[in-house]
Amino acid sequence: MTKQEFFKNLVMTIHGTHTNSSTPLKSVKDFIITVTLWAYYIIGFFVMFSPFYLYAFFFSPRREDAFQKLNHRLHRLFFVLLRTIVPKVKWHISDEVKTLRSSIIIANHLSFLDPILFVSLLEKQKTIVRSDYFKLPVFGWILKTSGYIPSSTEGPFAQDMFDQIKNIKEYLSGGGNLFIFPEGTRSWSGLIGPFDKGAFRIAKFCNAPIKIVLIRNTGKLFPPGKFLFNTCDKNDIAITLAGTLEPDYESESFTLTGLIAEAHTLMERKSAL
Repeated sequence: MTKQEFFKNLVMTIHGTHTNSSTPLKSVKDFIITVTLWAYYIIGFFVMFSPFYLYAFFFSPRREDAFQKLNHRLHRLFFVLLRTIVPKVKWHISDEVKTLRSSIIIANHLSFLDPILFVSLLEKQKTIVRSDYFKLPVFGWILKTSGYIPSSTEGPFAQDMFDQIKNIKEYLSGGGNLFIFPEGTRSWSGLIGPFDKGAFRIAKFCNAPIKIVLIRNTGKLFPPGKFLFNTCDKNDIAITLAGTLEPDYESESFTLTGLIAEAHTLMERKSAL
C-alpha cells in the first residue's frame, strides 16, 4: 500500500466512509459506545429510577403494574440513547407491534436486546425469565415484583411460576401482554430453531390467539456471545407482525403439536421474505 492509499483510507475511516471490522478505530468506538450504554443501564437505574421503584414498592396500590411501567420507561430511554449514538442503525418497528394489547406474543430470538426491546415497546408486559436470574441481587427483586414468570417448575421459584400462570388470563384481559421466545435461546445462525411447548400451552390455557412477531438483525447490532456492540456497520432492524393464529382449542382435531408446527412454518416463511 502506498502512502497516498494509507492516508486516504485513514481519512475515510475517521469520517465513517470506510468501514473495516478489523480497524482499531472501530474497536475503540464499539468499546466506548458499549460502555456508555451499559453505564446508563446501571447508573441510570440507581440514580434516576431506583427512587421510583422504591416508592412504587412501598406505596403503590398496584405494585406490579407500577414496576412494569418503570421497566418500560427505563428501557425506552436506553433505546433512545442507543439510536442517538449509533446513527448507522435504522429502526423499523411496525405500528401493529407497538399497539399490541391483551396478547400472547411469540417471537424469534437473535440477541440479548430482544427482550428489553419488547419491554421498551409495551407498557404492560410480562415474559418468562430463566429462574437463575431471580436469584440476582436487585435484578431478581425487580423481576419478581414485576410479575415476570420463572422458567422452572422446580426449585425455590416454582410456586411463583404457578401463581403467575394461574393469573395470566386476568392479566391479559386487563390489557397486558405476555411475550415469549419459544426457541428458548438466541439463534447464532439467524435461522428459526425448534419451538418449546410452553408458550402454546399457556395460549391454550388462556384460550387466546397467538401473535407472531418477526425480529430482524438485532443480532448484527449485538451478536450472541459478544461483549461489544457492532456500532460502525450500517444495519436495518425491523420488528413486524408476521401473523395471528386463532386456533379452535375445543376442536377434536386440535393438537398442540399441530399448532406449534403451524407457528414455526409461518415464522420461517416470513423470515425468508
